[in-house]
Amino acid sequence: MLIKGAMEKAKQYIESHRVEAEKGNFKNIMGPCITLSREAGAGAEILSQMIVDTFSKYDYDNNHPWAIFDQNLIEKVLQDNNLPLRLGEIMEERKYSAMTSILNELIAGQPGTWTLFHKTTETILQLAYMGYCIIIERGGNIITSKMDNCFHVRLIASEEDKISHVMEIYNLSRREAVDYIKKEDENRKEYISHYFHKDVEDPLLYDFVINTSAMRHEEASNLITDFVIKKFPQSFQYELVKRVI
Repeated sequence: MLIKGAMEKAKQYIESHRVEAEKGNFKNIMGPCITLSREAGAGAEILSQMIVDTFSKYDYDNNHPWAIFDQNLIEKVLQDNNLPLRLGEIMEERKYSAMTSILNELIAGQPGTWTLFHKTTETILQLAYMGYCIIIERGGNIITSKMDNCFHVRLIASEEDKISHVMEIYNLSRREAVDYIKKEDENRKEYISHYFHKDVEDPLLYDFVINTSAMRHEEASNLITDFVIKKFPQSFQYELVKRVI
């Protein structure tokens, strides 16, 4: 599900980084990046929006707008003739070379049918190198596992809470919600297994595994934002850093 206004925010995000690049502020581009993996119905959309809202409150000059890229939005970015080109234009040569190295390692020897996977992976790496974004699904945590600016979170929840959440968000019956959750989780598990030969449920792939049935979304948001601020204090204005240190 695309978050309302996500495409507009994505364009604003990319344009902001393009301006910074034109000014030669490459060292200021690479900010923190959060990847979110989730069980269907665990509330990634709600949580990611809370995180972005918290960070945005302290970006007084709108120098570093945050954006959320879920799998649907990444596909839209790939379909847009301008956004991928802008992403490439923003990348500093040194960073682009490092990104190419990671790409080659991920897809070396793979057949041409992996073209879409290659483009998706490249887009995720470009976004992660710029930072100040949340990347949901598509193996973002694995793709960016060697990047020091990335923080990886997995969301889980009880079956009943996931069913209730999906019924409410998508206006589905209980049976439809159960089927939706089963299909989504199976698809995500298969995607990670097929392309990365990993188990999406492996806790070692993440920095945090959060049970949103045991922790409210607001509490989880505070936990994540506080950790990111402490880990990357140089990427936030003083007032926000002071709140958590």
